[in-house]
Parts: sequence; structure tokens; C-alpha cells
Amino acid sequence: MNELLWIILLLINFGAVLLAFRFFGKTGLYIWVAISAILANIQVLKTVELFGLVATLGNIIYGTSFLATDILSEIYGRKEAQKAVWIGSFTLVITTVIMQICLLFIPDASDFAQDALVTIFKFFPRIVAASMIAYVVSQSHDVWAYEMWKKKFSSDKQIWIRNNLSTMVSQLIDSVVFCFIAFIGVFEWNVLLSILVTTYLLKWVVAACDTPFVYIAKKMVDGADGEMHTLKSESLA
Repeated sequence: MNELLWIILLLINFGAVLLAFRFFGKTGLYIWVAISAILANIQVLKTVELFGLVATLGNIIYGTSFLATDILSEIYGRKEAQKAVWIGSFTLVITTVIMQICLLFIPDASDFAQDALVTIFKFFPRIVAASMIAYVVSQSHDVWAYEMWKKKFSSDKQIWIRNNLSTMVSQLIDSVVFCFIAFIGVFEWNVLLSILVTTYLLKWVVAACDTPFVYIAKKMVDGADGEMHTLKSESLA
């Protein structure tokens, strides 16, 4: 059951990235990066069994942030992709600060959400600290690596090479940094290492699956540019 839900969630997340790009352009990708930064750090608190292995949730939606920056790198360049990284970082910091203040409010007798919020957001600062460091390091590497590989493999047919080479290494960096900062002292070493391995494997699968969506995004832009050129030609005629 978990495996089926994971595949469905994968398709929904990737589809949502393309919809955000289709309707709002690069602004939509910036919005998605902010959404993924918040949701990934909440989902990661839940551990599940997937394909016979223990893993945390959040791998898919976090992986889509790499998809978003890769699309930005491919179409708009390194500067716009790096801007998305800073937007995600800003979102994490502000969310943490605001929620920590919210937890300080004394709940009314009728309140039913305080305990649940405490369970999630009291642990949130450590998760965010781990995520912030891992996020900035890995995403910045991804943006840099994508640009580097784009110079070596520059044709549209080679998008899959630069996308996978940049993302898969970046995901490894992210997994190692995040798991050790977030979960040392929380889980036994064998559980922590199991989470690290399975987290990276799942992120690797997500990274491999996102490649067609970079091509689709590129085609969407090329198609829109072609249509605009046709309209301009017709108006001049």
C-alpha cells in the first residue's frame, strides 16, 4: 500500500511543478520551492516502510525542489536558480521563527491542536537547522554543477546527462549532511544508517524520474516561444 501511495505522490508532485511553471512561469517555480521547503521538513518527521526498508517521508517533495532549480538553470540560467535556493532558505527560517512564537501562546481550554503542534514544531528547529545547512550546500552545488555540466553537454538531447549528474551528487550531499545533523542521538546508529541509505536511494529514484519533466518544461517554453514568434509575424503581415 505504501509503495502505491509513494508512486501516486511522485506523479502528483511532479505534475504540480509543471502546472506551477505552466500557469505562473518562473514565479511558479519560486512558489513551489517555498512550498516544498516547508512541507518536506514536516513530512520528514514521519518514518514509514517502503520497499521493505525504513525511510522518512519528504523525499519526493524535497526532490522536486531540485527539479525546480534544474528547470530554472536550464531555461533562465544560474542566477535565477540560485535565487530559488535563497527563497527556500528564507522560507524555512521565517516559518521556524513564526511557529516557535505561536507555540508560546497559552492555549484556551477549548484548544485541541496545541499538543500536535508541539510534537511537530518543537522538533522543527533542529530539523530546520539540519535542512538549512543541507539545503544551501546541496542546492548551491546542484546549481553550480548543472551549469558546469551544461557547458560540457550543451545540446537539448543531453539534458538528461546534466540533470542526473548534478542532482544525484547533490542529493547524496544533502542526505549525508541532513541525516547526521537531524537524527544523531534521536535514532540508534543502525536505524540512522538505514534511514540515510534508504533516503538517498529514494532520492536517487526521484532524481532519475524527474528527467522527463525537465524535457517537458523545456518543450513548453520552446512551444510558447514559437507561438509568440508566429503571432508577431502575423501581426507584422
